[in-house]
Amino acid sequence: MDSTIPTGPLPKVSVIIPARNEEANLERCLRSLVVQQGIAFDVFVVNDASTDRTRAIAESFTRVRQCPFIAANPFLLDVHVIDAHQPVPAGWSGKVNALVSGEAAEENAGAASRAEWLLFTDADTEHLEGSLAAAVAEAEAHHADLLSYSPEQLLTGVRQQLVMPLIFSELALKYSPRRVSDPALPDAAANGQYLLVRAAAHREVGGFTAVAAELLEDVALARLYKQRSHAIRFRLGRGLVRTRMYSSWEDLRIGWTKNLALLFPNPRELAKKRIQEFRRLLISLVIAPLWTLYYLSHPEMAHDWFWPLMISLYWLFTLIGVGSFYARVSRAHFSFWSSLLSVFGLPFFASLLRASARAHEQGTVTWRGRAYPIAGAESHVIASKSK
Repeated sequence: MDSTIPTGPLPKVSVIIPARNEEANLERCLRSLVVQQGIAFDVFVVNDASTDRTRAIAESFTRVRQCPFIAANPFLLDVHVIDAHQPVPAGWSGKVNALVSGEAAEENAGAASRAEWLLFTDADTEHLEGSLAAAVAEAEAHHADLLSYSPEQLLTGVRQQLVMPLIFSELALKYSPRRVSDPALPDAAANGQYLLVRAAAHREVGGFTAVAAELLEDVALARLYKQRSHAIRFRLGRGLVRTRMYSSWEDLRIGWTKNLALLFPNPRELAKKRIQEFRRLLISLVIAPLWTLYYLSHPEMAHDWFWPLMISLYWLFTLIGVGSFYARVSRAHFSFWSSLLSVFGLPFFASLLRASARAHEQGTVTWRGRAYPIAGAESHVIASKSK
């Protein structure tokens, strides 16, 4: 946690959670929230036309004070469950509609009950002990109107282990937390899984209604904050919040197909670059040991200085390539082995980039059972179509 966190009294927070068919995640999220201490808060769960047990799970937490342990937590004010406005307005994403519905519910709570801070967080996030109070204190200490954590990622399955470090390392390169947090630079980014905003600043920029037409509403909101001269702080949230973004490879494929072409303006070019890198590294990793074994099996070659020199230089070339790859991927802060072995995920990553480019060229992406048209899809990816 940040050493600059003050110890004085902290204001109230309203936590807003959009939830669509989140029965597998919501209980874990709410359990981690209702035990938060150190700051007064209430929770608004926005049920987004779920067809599973999402609403029932959320409603069970409205009776959470019947649990003696939770009842002893004086910081938890209340848990509310509301339904997102239906139908979803034309041109809006379902998530933005749910977020706006949550904003309205918090606003309608009355002036005396309104919070100074709003936390928008996804149902698949888990909030570690003391994280809510620490986040508000950090935002206050850094005079930030928007604080966003990129949660620690929990991975399941071999392909997720191979691909997620690659995606997040590319994000770290393009959306540098240092540059995003610098008010003198135009760079703006945020992670919608954890968005803590000062309520007054959020109302001033127009809230999520102002970015309702954006599929990447978190990045669009951060950009709007910076354009209005509101300070942003963006960093890795290790030790504060963690998430399992996708429960299966299919969910991962659909989710990144929606987002990659929006996050990276030339997805086909990036895919081509990463495939070339994979081929280069794979050839090096195969030839270097084979060449060494051949040399060792032919003792007569030891009398010729040329072959030991060439093999040494080839190993040096191989190690430099692998080291350069690891240095880039390690920016994503995954484990050593996940970062190193993700070299074998490069073809999967390239495939996702191409699938995203193709979907955006066709003008429609899907998520959570809803199809979304891509406004200006052709102009957005025109640079990648010729690659």
